[in-house]
Parts: sequence; structure tokens; C-alpha cells
Amino acid sequence: MKLKDYISQNLSRYHSYQKEFHEAVNETLEDIDTDELNALGLTQETAQRFFERFIEPDRIIRFKVEWDDDQGRTQINRAWRVQFNNALGVYKGGLRFHPTCDESTLKFLAYDQIFKNALTGLPMGGAKGGSDFDPKDKSRSEVKRFCQAFMSELYKYIGSDIDVPAGDIGVGTTEIGILYGQYLKLTNSFEGVLTGKHPHFGGSCGRAEATGHGVIYLLREALKQHDQSLSEKTILISGSGNVALYAVDKAIDCEAKVLTVSDSNGTLHFKNGITKDQLKQLIEHKHKNKMRLKDWKKSYNRESDSSITYHPDTNPWQFNAEIIIPCATQNELDEEDAKKLLKSDVVAVAEGANMPLTSKAIYQLHQRQVIYLPGKAANAGGVAVSGLERSQNASYIPWDMKTVDEHLQEIMQSIHKNCIKYIEKENGIYPYKKGANIYAFRKIYSAIQQLWPTN
Repeated sequence: MKLKDYISQNLSRYHSYQKEFHEAVNETLEDIDTDELNALGLTQETAQRFFERFIEPDRIIRFKVEWDDDQGRTQINRAWRVQFNNALGVYKGGLRFHPTCDESTLKFLAYDQIFKNALTGLPMGGAKGGSDFDPKDKSRSEVKRFCQAFMSELYKYIGSDIDVPAGDIGVGTTEIGILYGQYLKLTNSFEGVLTGKHPHFGGSCGRAEATGHGVIYLLREALKQHDQSLSEKTILISGSGNVALYAVDKAIDCEAKVLTVSDSNGTLHFKNGITKDQLKQLIEHKHKNKMRLKDWKKSYNRESDSSITYHPDTNPWQFNAEIIIPCATQNELDEEDAKKLLKSDVVAVAEGANMPLTSKAIYQLHQRQVIYLPGKAANAGGVAVSGLERSQNASYIPWDMKTVDEHLQEIMQSIHKNCIKYIEKENGIYPYKKGANIYAFRKIYSAIQQLWPTN
């Protein structure tokens, strides 16, 4: 029986109804083929035994969060921390506050995080956590009370040499600050137990920009490898959080033309490309006023400009461009979207979010020889700078923005090299997903086998 089929049976038996987790595991197994197993000296039987162990998280911590809303009513939310594997270093991965958050999603994210962290070369294992709490439309006081209640449970299981969470969807610098403040109250220990902190109390410069900038740095390397450049390329970007907006920022610096950003209500289309001035206003409105994009369009001081249009209840994939960067959420770009986009001159797709393309969408890209940069490589800039934040915390020496950005560029260049280390071009294009999975798997397998050999 093939390895993928054997592990699929295992997933169905022990991880039933966890669709997202199944997808993440199967996505990596697509690339760990017989040739790769032979290169590592693995038989089918020993590979099966290894993956039986590997796909089981070290532990899943599930806890209840009780907090009081502004009306004094006690609210209940469910929360998890999935500590998946620490063979390469301390557990590392974000915290997500979103109503769709559940165990399956967090297991998929934690599993994927192991591979992503392996690609960075930094000593970090894989973890993920969060809650089904929805911070949208909550008052600052409610967010504060929830975060404090959440940390009052989580603090028992984390530490600077154990598990170092960061932010994710719904958890920004404000939430990280409240979580860290509660950790200090509970432990009286000022340590690097969270990353994504404000630079005033141990955070790193450039953390907010890191994931978005990292996507563009890796994309630039991949295009260079295929004798192309970002200059004058047209780009569609989805999302309007930190990842999306700072990807826009760095793309403009590289002389590309970004045509879209979006949120859950619709898409803003900039016919002539987003300018730095428009981007500055978008960042201010999104982060200070928390405005939706439709409201930004109404308030924009040149609202009569016909080159900017808002399209409600649509995503950016209805437009044409040469580069696609989905930065919103998982499975946001499906097979039909891919077919529509491929009718134009798409040359590359870089995932700014975690698993934003469905497996069928990825298949369509491979059929057309489009450069595809998977999220575990393309959006690793955030966790890379989180790793750099840990270094700064450990040495008690903060770095300036220039230093952090130089390190980030070096790490993304290294990730690119790692992604093509064990692969050759196929029809003129490097299969980056395969390369990322093989490099990370070799590193993880070697570490686990030396620490806890498979009998």
C-alpha cells in the first residue's frame, strides 16, 4: 500500500471529520514519494511507522475561557493550544481569535508550521493556538477581559524555552500587549514568552511588516531564478490586514503595480495601481479606525477618482494580472477562480496566507507551468522575525529596522535556496511546493530520528 493511502486510513481512523488537517498532511505526502524515501534509506514500512508518529501532535491543550461582556454577562469561549512537534526547537506558532477557529484548523496550522519553521533555519518547532472568540465589534474593554481570561489558562503551558506563541488573525499588537501584561502579573517574569510585542517592551522592529515584505522578497528571488523581475508586473492581492498591506508596500518599492486589496465585504480595484499615498491612508484607516474598505472609499479625499472602484461581495480574482498574492485565509482561491485567472497572463502565485489555494487550484497552476510559492515558504517572514525577536529578547539587545530587514532578506533568500536544493525544473519551472516539503521533511526526519529513533 502506498504511503499516502496508508496514512489516509490512519487519518480517517484517528482524526475523523478534521478536513483541514487531512488536507495539510496529504499535501506534504504528495511530495514524499518513493524516490525521496529511498534517498533517505527508508522502506515503505519504516516510512509508515515514522508518519504514524509524526502526524500525532505531542499534545493538544483544550480549555474554557470565561469572561464578562460590557453588560456584565458571563460569556464562554473554547480555546486550544496544539503543541505539535518540538524536535527542531521550542514550540512556535501564532494565536488566532476567530469564530471559525476549531481543533482541525489549529492542527493543520500547527502541522504546517513545523515545515515552515524548518525552512527558516531557525531553532523552532511547530505549534498553533487560538479561540472561537470573535474580536470583531467587541469593545476594547471586552477584548481586554477576554485576553486576560485566555492568558490566565494558557500561561500554565508556555514559556520562553517551552512554547512561544505569536499573533495571527484577530491577534495583533494590542492583543499581544494585553496577553503579555497578564502573563507578567501571573508569573512576575519578564521573558520572551510571546513574540509580536511592541518594541517598547521587548518586541522587534519590523514585525508588523515582516510577513508581507517576506512574501515579496521570496517572490523576487523566484522570479530572478526564472529570468524575470517584479518591475512593471501587475499584481492582485487579497486581504487588507498587515500581510496584504505590507506586501503592497514592498511591491510598490519593487516598481510593481498592485491593483487590488479586499476584505470580507468586497474588493477595492485601483485601475492605475495603488500609490504610496493611498496605501498610507489605507493603513491608517484599517489600523486606527478599523474601517471597512467600502468606508475608506467613501472617505477617500479623491472619491471622485473613477480609477478606484469598490466591488461589493466579490473577491479580486475577477480581475486580470500577472502575479496573484492571496493574503486573506485558507481555501479562498478555488479551482474555478484558478481557471478564470489562468485565462490571463499569470506567471506566478505566492501564498501570503496559510493554504489559501485549494488542492484543485494548485493542480490547475501546475498544468499551466505557473510559478507557485506555497505559504510555508512565502509567508515565513513573520515567524522568521518572531525568531529574531527571541534572539533580541535572549540577548537583551534590540535591533533597529534596518538590521531586522537585512536579516529578513537573508532568511528569505535562504528559504528560496532551500526550496530548490533537492529538486530540478519541470517543464521550465521549479516545483517549489515539492522542494519546500522535501527540504523540510529531510530536516525534521533527521532531527526526530536522532532524538527518538524509530524502531
